[in-house]
Amino acid sequence: MSRSVNVGILGTGSIFRAYAAGIATLPELTVTRVADVDLERARTAAAEFGIPAAGTTEELLADDDVEIVVNITPPAVHAPLNEAALRAGKHVYTEKPLAATTELARANLVTATETGRTLGGAPDTFLGTAGQTARAAIDDGLIGTPFAATSFVRSSRVQAWHPSPGFFFQAGGGPVLDWGPYHVAALVNLLGPVRDVMGANAMAEKELAVTAPERTVESVPVEVPTHATSILRFDSGVLATVMYSFDVWDTELPHLEIYGTGGTLSLPDPNTFDRPVRIKRRGDTEWSELPAVTEAKAPATGPFRGLGVLDLARHLDGGPHRASGDFAFHVLDVLERMSLASPESGALTVLSSVKRPAPLDRP
Repeated sequence: MSRSVNVGILGTGSIFRAYAAGIATLPELTVTRVADVDLERARTAAAEFGIPAAGTTEELLADDDVEIVVNITPPAVHAPLNEAALRAGKHVYTEKPLAATTELARANLVTATETGRTLGGAPDTFLGTAGQTARAAIDDGLIGTPFAATSFVRSSRVQAWHPSPGFFFQAGGGPVLDWGPYHVAALVNLLGPVRDVMGANAMAEKELAVTAPERTVESVPVEVPTHATSILRFDSGVLATVMYSFDVWDTELPHLEIYGTGGTLSLPDPNTFDRPVRIKRRGDTEWSELPAVTEAKAPATGPFRGLGVLDLARHLDGGPHRASGDFAFHVLDVLERMSLASPESGALTVLSSVKRPAPLDRP
């Protein structure tokens, strides 16, 4: 890009530091303003990362210098804040999920079209080294023709570290919408769009004790399913067996594997960027690590976010849009089908479709 794009971050919650630290490593982006309903928290966050301005949502949306708004507020308010930012003339990149429901997300996409603004959405982790290396391996035929996959998520134990984790267990939360986006985005990047979903959901407990050291509540009610199992059938015919759970605290199952006629790919946690991808072809006696095909690295400071924001900025400059609103909508559509699935419902058709995002250029 020939210029740096100014970014305003809306929300300074638990994922803020990952965005602020990540964007700071990307010279094409500059965070110029941050906003939060807690003004003191916004000012503290701005001071920590040298961000020039901090204030209210209204001030951020009225700031003509802000070109892209990064919405990292709780999921329940993604849709109205996306709407407000788009109508304020901003391009928007929102944390996952795109909105709490596909109905709300669809309205955001319509608004983006009406306003001539661009909407993008997390997760962007499939743009990292692991996601792109696995994509290259599949595109190059290293495991033959993919025919199946497995995808497993155990509890993040959020009640043990988040001071007020209630929203994780309310509408817009749960393991399907919290962890599922990383896995489904990774699968769609590797295998293409999902056609239909079969499955079932369960809830192990109706109330959870909060044990986080700095907790502000002692317990939270559980209002959404906390354990989901599904089979995803892709347009390509590939079948993926998935289990996303807030109730399973320990497991030895792999995060993500792709099975092909010529071998198996083993991927790291899709919530990360740059851990190794392993392969074992038929006839091999050992697993081997694949050489990385991109240079996207997480900083040593910890969790990393920002490649999706950069992807949006480069799209404004004429490049492809990989972490697009349409991509995020399809991921949400799949997850919503998972949330609704039951033995009685049979296969639920995923109403949207999307092309596999273009792979990043290899060096």
